Amino acid sequence: MDLGLTGRTAIVSGASSGIGLAIAEALADEGANVTMFARRRDVLEREAERIGALPVRGDVRVRRDLENLVDRTIAAFGGIDVLVNNSGGPPRGTARDADTDALEAAVELLLVPVVRLTQLCLPHLERSGRGRVITVTSSSVREPIEGLVLSNAVRPGVVGWSKTLAREVAPLGITVNAVAPGRIDTERIREVYPEGPNADDLAAIPAGRLGAPREIADVVCFLASERAAYVNGALVPVDGGLTRGLL
Repeated sequence: MDLGLTGRTAIVSGASSGIGLAIAEALADEGANVTMFARRRDVLEREAERIGALPVRGDVRVRRDLENLVDRTIAAFGGIDVLVNNSGGPPRGTARDADTDALEAAVELLLVPVVRLTQLCLPHLERSGRGRVITVTSSSVREPIEGLVLSNAVRPGVVGWSKTLAREVAPLGITVNAVAPGRIDTERIREVYPEGPNADDLAAIPAGRLGAPREIADVVCFLASERAAYVNGALVPVDGGLTRGLL
């Protein structure tokens, strides 16, 4: 299926590995101009060269780094059509043990950068006429995950903000959606399963396996395309049937 992304320009944050890298690869495969944003210079530049993307080093928590990301993308490609918000997750922990410093750090990692970078990109997305904002969250927004209290607490706020924005910018031709991955085979999941998932772990997933990063990326590409022009304010689970919520 031709998704019509050839020549469009996309920013992908957290793009040097895992889900972010898979998204950058998939968008590049569809013919998009891709700017990859991440902290690790060596990995970022190597992967960007491999897929033909523009590497911009920085931290999603630093305002100036985000401003530089937008400026360099505009200088290189002349506009922005697609923004993919993606970042790592906060540390594991329980509600009883989490302190306010940890909660503030999680907000600074998960919520503030999404708001800040999206607002920086909005004028360019409006000029595009078919702008797309896609935020990668977690299945924790549909069903809290044991031992991940910070993700459980903050990520639903990201979805609430995105849903609100979606209604505000739809008249401008911009759609705003979120993707909720389940257990995906990345370095992050290996923190949860250092020895790999056992039979009981996989049995909890109706699909019977971990997801692949590219399976998230393919959904993101669809949401970025004209085929998804009427999908707005949605949260799309990509979890093999893991979460039980109706919505």
